[in-house]
Amino acid sequence: MATLLAGCGSSDGTGSDGGPEKLTYVAYGGSGQEAMIKAHQKPFTAANPDVTFINSSPADVAQVKAQVLGGAVKWDVVSVAPAAAEQHCGKLFEKLSVPKLDPKDLVADGVGECYVGNFTNANIFGYNADAYSDAAKAPRTLKDFFDTKKFPGKRGVLSNPQNGLLEFALLADGVAPDKLYPLDIDRALKKWSTIRKDTYFAPNVGAIQQAAASGQVDLFLAPDSRMIALLDEKKNVKMVWDMSVASVNGLAVPRGSKHKATAEKFLESVAQPAASAKISELLGTVPVNRKAKPQLSANAKLVEAGGPVNTGEVVYQNVQWYAKNWDTVTTKVTNWLVG
Repeated sequence: MATLLAGCGSSDGTGSDGGPEKLTYVAYGGSGQEAMIKAHQKPFTAANPDVTFINSSPADVAQVKAQVLGGAVKWDVVSVAPAAAEQHCGKLFEKLSVPKLDPKDLVADGVGECYVGNFTNANIFGYNADAYSDAAKAPRTLKDFFDTKKFPGKRGVLSNPQNGLLEFALLADGVAPDKLYPLDIDRALKKWSTIRKDTYFAPNVGAIQQAAASGQVDLFLAPDSRMIALLDEKKNVKMVWDMSVASVNGLAVPRGSKHKATAEKFLESVAQPAASAKISELLGTVPVNRKAKPQLSANAKLVEAGGPVNTGEVVYQNVQWYAKNWDTVTTKVTNWLVG
């Protein structure tokens, strides 16, 4: 695991006098984690000088399980899908006490029994405008993503269900947004089968961004933060504002962390308006706190799913449904991908 930023203190995260603490923070590395360091960790350390952070990656529920079952928990804060945190609530992840957070101030599923959201990813339909240079003949709806006759070209999508893989297919297949759940997994995968040979199923967000930047794919479903990165690279990318799928990014505390109280205090801080606004400014993501007022860049405004540019609809994933069905979803999707 790569260490991004080291704190100070003894190997167990506390000073010999029990004062200073180090929280081991595990996310997915790259620009996303660097943004979390700037927006969340540095302000927290400034307000709490005795608390510093060690950053590692990648986050992995299997690693959490190994640590918890082995009685050797080294991680204190982990980036995790809210559904996975709720599925293993009280078993692999601590039940949280975060009284300073009012769910009414947050987006839907912004906080759960075993996680706190730090931002919301909106997954958006984008395309290479050099490949479809005639605006009158460019893609306009999500259904166009699945129409390879009218819109030939390679597609790109993240294989992670948390990024809307199943919802996008069902919405394109005519399912109404308010009728999505319970998800018909088989129907969704059947829809993907219609364009499987024309689609690159990216393993992570970096891969989908690279595929779009290099011209490997002409149409893609990707997180808002990666769309902004493409625009910042001056790629000729356009958005299709029809249906977008949003999911909360969660932070959880592995069960048995020696720093649970401090970790809870930190998690309360990341969902406050200022921190929520800052991470949105850095990544272009939707704020998890409704009171946040981010000052977005020009490119960020072009992909602001919660802003005036979006003339379509945003569908939020149902965390509780995924929590109950996560194993079934991941098994079916994984088998389909390798099959």
